[in-house]
Amino acid sequence: MVLRFCVFTLLCVAPTCFTYAVERPNILFCLADDWGWPHAGAYGDRVVATPAFDRLAREGVLFDHAYVSSPSCTPCRSSILTGQQFYRLGEGANLWSTLDIKHPNFMFLLRDAGYEIGHWRKAWGPGTWTASGYKEHPAGKEYGQKKGATLSGFEVFMKERNKSKPFCFWFGTSDPHRGYKKGTGQQSGIPVDQVRPPSFYPNSPEIKNDIADYYYEVQRWDSDVSKAIALLEQKGLLDNTIVVMTGDHGMPFPRCKGNLYDWGTRVPLAIRWGRNVKVGRTVNSFTSLTDLAPTFLEVVGLNIPEQMTGRSLVSLMQNPNSENVDPKRSFIVTGRERHTPAQAFPSMSGYPSRGIRTDKWLLILNHEPQLWPAGVPQGSTHKADQFSDCDGGPTRTFLLKNKDSRFYDLCFGKRPAVELYDNRADPDQINNLAENPEYSKTVNVLRDKLIAYLKETNDPRQSGEPITFYNFPYRGPRLKQSVKNGSNGK
Repeated sequence: MVLRFCVFTLLCVAPTCFTYAVERPNILFCLADDWGWPHAGAYGDRVVATPAFDRLAREGVLFDHAYVSSPSCTPCRSSILTGQQFYRLGEGANLWSTLDIKHPNFMFLLRDAGYEIGHWRKAWGPGTWTASGYKEHPAGKEYGQKKGATLSGFEVFMKERNKSKPFCFWFGTSDPHRGYKKGTGQQSGIPVDQVRPPSFYPNSPEIKNDIADYYYEVQRWDSDVSKAIALLEQKGLLDNTIVVMTGDHGMPFPRCKGNLYDWGTRVPLAIRWGRNVKVGRTVNSFTSLTDLAPTFLEVVGLNIPEQMTGRSLVSLMQNPNSENVDPKRSFIVTGRERHTPAQAFPSMSGYPSRGIRTDKWLLILNHEPQLWPAGVPQGSTHKADQFSDCDGGPTRTFLLKNKDSRFYDLCFGKRPAVELYDNRADPDQINNLAENPEYSKTVNVLRDKLIAYLKETNDPRQSGEPITFYNFPYRGPRLKQSVKNGSNGK
């Protein structure tokens, strides 16, 4: 008996209910490493060229307020797989950790429903997936590009897969993660003179060239996705494939990656779904990458596990009025725990923070403001570099050489327990208003809303449960200070 994947699905979404009968769609999930908003042509960036992303936005839906759960690779990717806020995932809330198999995983749920799954290059991680019950990679079999071969991992998957099944493929990359080959941006034709650094950096040639090198890798990533889309077109599968393209957090620069400002948590997001959505629209409602798992499950007709805190985006994609902000999506919550053990030896703590972002405001609660947000100025538990929670590179080097500047303080200095920013007047979020009495009511209202959400979703920092984030090992490269002091570095 041949199993045919044609289902009748009933979707009830406000403001209307409708039915449709379709062949179960394929899913191509394209996730970059350290690619942040607004670095795509569809968002108005006129320096970086992203034709693949711009096409998906033009032929699908562009999300203008998409955010990660946590601006760090492993917790973000864990939250995407499970559809849950990162702080609910135990050890999975930290970088270089593991993911407990008890948490429902959308890739495995799709596989159990008859989907062929797999991934190429960086998917879940970094970490040790065998440590908490997984017998295979959480994103399925890895399809590598064999040495000397011309086929990409996705092409190998498409060639070898069971063609009687629909598929879900995690199309990963290490771009635009550091390190960069210095000068690649300018050499590739990127107009460095047109690069505009955010206002927490000086407008220096070193920093502009560093951003151009980052743009070069964004463009290389976009080119990879373009080839994948072309392959789907060639095989006649594009219109029945949901293509998602996004990044796991902001760019690997000071005050970006690892931070709760927009430059750390806000990411590009475009979704193309053939004729199932009204194309060319921009959704302004706040969305989280935790929403992707329940979205994939809903379009396939599967039940959404109650553990998932994310909410399906189907109604936003299919509601022609979703350019307006949905009252139920008027804010987003983000946070972080341990990125790396970057505090003074022998501490294994991170820089715990939670944030709430509305259209006008960003409120951040720093739970331990006595700590250094980017790591200590001297060598840390993680490595001997100063401020080791921040990726190295020309921008960081330039700022460290100019310590007597507000840019240095904004990127590396200690921060107060409460931060408040007016996103409209201060889009780069550098003028903290929290201590101004004029905004005390705003702080209180936002704090109450944030804490209510954290309690509702069982954040250990608000629920009264034991806080164990730093009891877990750092499963990354050996800790230099630990080795130096005779520890096993685990």
